[in-house]
Amino acid sequence: MTTLRLLVGTHKGAFVLTSDERRKDWKIDGPHFAGWDVYHVNGSPAEPNRLYASTSRGWFGQVIQRSDDGGAAWQPIGNEFHYDGTPGTHKWYDNTDHPWDFLRVWHLEPSLTDPDTVYAGVEDAALFKSTNGGTSWDELPSLRTHKTAPTWAPGAGGLCLHTIILDPTNPERIITAISSAGSFRSDDSGKTWTPINHGLRSSYIPDPDAEIGHCVHHLAMHPSRPNTLFMQKHWDVMRTDDAGDTWHEVSGNLPTDFGFAIDVHAHEPETIYVVPITSDSDHFVPDGKLRVYRSRTGGNEWEPLTKGLPQKDCYVNVLRDAMAVDEAESCGVYFGTTGGQVYASANSGDSWMAIARDLPAVLSVEVQTLA
Repeated sequence: MTTLRLLVGTHKGAFVLTSDERRKDWKIDGPHFAGWDVYHVNGSPAEPNRLYASTSRGWFGQVIQRSDDGGAAWQPIGNEFHYDGTPGTHKWYDNTDHPWDFLRVWHLEPSLTDPDTVYAGVEDAALFKSTNGGTSWDELPSLRTHKTAPTWAPGAGGLCLHTIILDPTNPERIITAISSAGSFRSDDSGKTWTPINHGLRSSYIPDPDAEIGHCVHHLAMHPSRPNTLFMQKHWDVMRTDDAGDTWHEVSGNLPTDFGFAIDVHAHEPETIYVVPITSDSDHFVPDGKLRVYRSRTGGNEWEPLTKGLPQKDCYVNVLRDAMAVDEAESCGVYFGTTGGQVYASANSGDSWMAIARDLPAVLSVEVQTLA
């Protein structure tokens, strides 16, 4: 029998939710790391009981935690992140030099094949890698020292590397996104990086066609089509079919093309999901109605999914890492809100149910489909 395990990071701890393949009744375990910001929890595709969590707290700083038993027990591991050379400076929003700080880990991406290899995207924007299960971390320095780095500037959430995508067909390809610099691709395991932002337009920078400076919120990819990526940008939903060399807009009939989360159906590469947010100043869903929008055509044509979701007096946000899909035969879709609700659909979004309520604000959601 298939088991579904949902990994939820919140502003005050982590929660592990489990259910059988029917996905109707969920057991909630937690909070783990009570009182800590848990920016991300993720499991190894190669060894599902190997979990990694990024926790931080004002008094104690950043701590990586690891579980080897599916989240029953955790231990802090290798929290020394070794920069390659001098951290240096970058330009702040007022164009002054700003020291390069290590503030927190936004995203953890385990290797697709090796449970001991895991990548970490951090703030200020840099990429780290561990090959010993998180015991030690070393920077892949060519990204932070890229020739464009002096022009990077923080988004509203900071200068964060928040997205890491590993190509299942090409072990040397890594794709990242930084807010607010843009997206970058490496085809040599992180030795060199190419900005992949051609076609993006951003009205808030002097040159809307600039190679760097776009506030990318999240990227998603279907493993069967690694050259096709979908992007939720600060404004605009975008698509590329050439691994980021060129992008075109697919916002179509969305009520607003601002948002954070985006994901792709597990079995239908042209089916994608977004959660429109009112604006960059009003971080809540439009008209007080919580609606996931689905496109079955790879964008442009969108339908609202509302069954089981509150359609009045709802003013929550859904953050960039707070949506996930499972690999069950009838693809499940999950998302968490800043109001502390976690919603699940066992039928590709046709209907929804709240599987957790009154949690702290949800920062991340990942799902594991276990045999």
